[in-house]
Amino acid sequence: MFTELVNERSGGALTVNFIEGEQLGSDVQVIEQTMAGAVQFYGDDLSWYANWVKDYAILGWGFTFHSPDHMQHFFDSDAYKAMSDRLIKDQGVRILAQAPIQSRMTFSNKAISAAADFDGLKMRVPEIKTYLELWETLGARPTRLAWGEVFLGLKTGVVEAAEGPVSAAYAAKFHEAAPFVVRTDHILTATHILVGETFYQSLSPELQQVVTDAAKQATQWAREQAQKETEDMISKMAAEGAQVTEIELGPVREKAVAAVTRMEDAGAWSKGLWQSVQDLAD
Repeated sequence: MFTELVNERSGGALTVNFIEGEQLGSDVQVIEQTMAGAVQFYGDDLSWYANWVKDYAILGWGFTFHSPDHMQHFFDSDAYKAMSDRLIKDQGVRILAQAPIQSRMTFSNKAISAAADFDGLKMRVPEIKTYLELWETLGARPTRLAWGEVFLGLKTGVVEAAEGPVSAAYAAKFHEAAPFVVRTDHILTATHILVGETFYQSLSPELQQVVTDAAKQATQWAREQAQKETEDMISKMAAEGAQVTEIELGPVREKAVAAVTRMEDAGAWSKGLWQSVQDLAD
């Protein structure tokens, strides 16, 4: 949607070409290309920026956000604005808009009926430090694997499980290779649209407004669409043979929350940030 909105509203002054998947490299590589000015816009999971501004790591810690509205309260906070300003100042990229979308679920090639079943499970996770440490905390053996390789990795036993937002996982056919789907809802994913700051400042004020408004509209649409799609995707997976289950998440949540102090002491994010996020909950 963002591409179409900018191309339409800029009156021909801007033409945005959408390049899907990993054609330009991994997420980290494309973000670095945006920082270098080789790519003008980028959009995906907001947690990646923990690689440059550590407080973004809070977005990748399990059970931190209780609802999309809770996460939106954080996006409206001074703490989040400070994080975004750091990206502009230190890395030369600007987040135009962001929004919560879907919770992440677990896809396994073996049945999971309790928190103890995560112990020793070889779990594919993104190359985001807090994701890796979260699954270690939960007892799994986190393994790095590119998104495009996950289906084959599950099929061949390179990994035993993977996790991700349900719409993206359905599109990648995770449920066909790992038919035990568990609604862990451990992380609420946020999407966003990023622009290189040098490119952004080269635009007229009118075009800056065009790309900003388009980003806000596109991310809001993504939020609404994701919430509509969640149950639909789960129903489709079940109809295609997946076994969709829920487990008692109390013990899983307790492990994640109990590790917050350890994570803060290790410098994963600023001390007190996790509690300030909790204070924003409805």
